[in-house]
Amino acid sequence: MKQNFGRLGLLLVTVIWGAGYVVSDVALNVLNPYQLMTGRFLLAFIAILILFSNKIKNITKKAATRGSILGVILYLAFLFQTVGLNYTTPSKNAFLTAVNVVLVPFIGLVLYKNKIALRAYLGAFLSIIGIGLLSLDGFNGFNLGDFLTLIGAVFFSFQIILTSRFVRTENIFSIMIVQMGVAALCGIVVMFFRGDPIPDFTLMGTLSVAYLGFFCTMFGFMLQTAAQRFTADTETAVILSMESLWGMLFSIILLHELVTVQTGIGAALILIGVLVSEIDIKKVILKNNQKNRRVKIAEKTLN
Repeated sequence: MKQNFGRLGLLLVTVIWGAGYVVSDVALNVLNPYQLMTGRFLLAFIAILILFSNKIKNITKKAATRGSILGVILYLAFLFQTVGLNYTTPSKNAFLTAVNVVLVPFIGLVLYKNKIALRAYLGAFLSIIGIGLLSLDGFNGFNLGDFLTLIGAVFFSFQIILTSRFVRTENIFSIMIVQMGVAALCGIVVMFFRGDPIPDFTLMGTLSVAYLGFFCTMFGFMLQTAAQRFTADTETAVILSMESLWGMLFSIILLHELVTVQTGIGAALILIGVLVSEIDIKKVILKNNQKNRRVKIAEKTLN
């Protein structure tokens, strides 16, 4: 029962985040990326502050420091992703962002000297080919939006690795409060130095920021955290990789985006690369064999 809750929760997160690519693309018609990011994180911070105000007293100096680091990285990740969306399509933006899963082992090697499994190299190789097919128009060069999106994917990888380390010893809600607050502060500071005005409250802009701030950022991260308690890491990664598929599907349905055979193959290779890098085939086979043995033993006992 709990496993089903975890799977359904993570699947719902992928739908919410997948739709977020289209919502962001629509919002950029009335807001610039810096206004959108500030509104998104500010709303998420206010919402999480109201819901978990009792956790403020648990914020230690270490939690504040770690949350601040995550907040800056999270802001940069979403900023590069959103600015990149100005120059590329939502579906390409979604699949290129998914490359962060493949990058995690390699960044872990640099930061913590973690060993890299052979499947990570294979996943990276497939993803690189997929990126080429997805992003190169007749192999004439990289689109600026694709390049910026990949930089965002690198920051997302750092955010994943550091979050998994930081929450081991600190209260996750305390870190999230600080993280969202610092991300919102980064947005305000960037807007101030850029001289960006406070945007007009249009219906499209307000609804977009509300969806991205409350559902994608605050609710999405909270649901992911709760659901992950009941699912294995590999299963979590596999389910979350569906986010890019939803992003492409919503883009095709709502924005009437045309997907060529080349970009479709590229997207498929990136998704396969993500799955290959996360799934340990030997462990899966061993686990299935053990499960089959237990079933056979149970059947013999009943007979």
